[in-house]
Amino acid sequence: MISFWHSFKQTLWPQVVALVALYAIGMLTISGFGGWRSILAMLVLASFIGIAAAGQTAVALLGGIDLAIPGFIAFANVATAEFTGNGWPFPVTALAILLVSAVLGALNGFASRALKLNPLIVTLGVSAVIMGAILAWTGGQPTGYAPKWLNQFVAPSGTTFGLPIPPVLVFWAVLSLGMIVILRRTPFGKRIYASGASLPAARLAQVPTIRVWVLTFALSAVLAAVTGILLAGFSTQGDPRISTPYLFNTIASVVIGGTSLIGARGGYGRTILGAIILTEITTVLVANNFSAAIQQALLGVVILLVVATYGREQSVAARL
Repeated sequence: MISFWHSFKQTLWPQVVALVALYAIGMLTISGFGGWRSILAMLVLASFIGIAAAGQTAVALLGGIDLAIPGFIAFANVATAEFTGNGWPFPVTALAILLVSAVLGALNGFASRALKLNPLIVTLGVSAVIMGAILAWTGGQPTGYAPKWLNQFVAPSGTTFGLPIPPVLVFWAVLSLGMIVILRRTPFGKRIYASGASLPAARLAQVPTIRVWVLTFALSAVLAAVTGILLAGFSTQGDPRISTPYLFNTIASVVIGGTSLIGARGGYGRTILGAIILTEITTVLVANNFSAAIQQALLGVVILLVVATYGREQSVAARL
């Protein structure tokens, strides 16, 4: 118990304090902020960020970064609305989207590790290609329509087995548990941490680093595609512009949560907190009628404060 409390204070207290402080500010400045419906709405918005950021977390633990996430979200979002709107069965549509995303994500990982290209450049380039294709496909306009059941699945007013809990939150909870188990308890997850800590040491330990990078980037692409599918239900249409905020939001959630962008330190549990904190910040700023410019500036300040607070944690090398 003492060890757990010490660990909590050292690693999670900045995020917990930020979470509580933002909630208090919201309660003081926004009517109805603490109501059940308001909380559910914020959690639904956080779930979209959190699911997409799950892949970004895994990539960050490798010491990489995935800027292709908005491209995969846009692709999945538009493809879901277009294909199901034209009569394709949803399972076939979803499977095709996830397979294409996995292949492209795997290519990102292969190019970044096997070809030793900078993952930032590789993923940014792939995202640009995907976004260009989507804009050419749709003309930059909303298109298609999502299945009605998907609308209900992600609606803040949705229910699960009669309980006033949106199904998407249950889905996020299950996915979160699975992601935490994968990263912390499986050989694959341990190889991600090993590769992020030191590639030379990982190779000496016979960790198949290229395979780890390929699978991790494929996982990130699939999770981004899942987010895009869910967002099709939330917006009711395919919108190529809906993915734009997720380039910043996924990275910000990882950073605010406390996962290092240089690898091997952190985990998805932190990112969950980061996604909720980021959603609280955005909600408070928007509800208080701050301009977009001020929102960006204040959000940057908050991120810097949170990062500075947990930035005193020991590096991997120091712990070793």
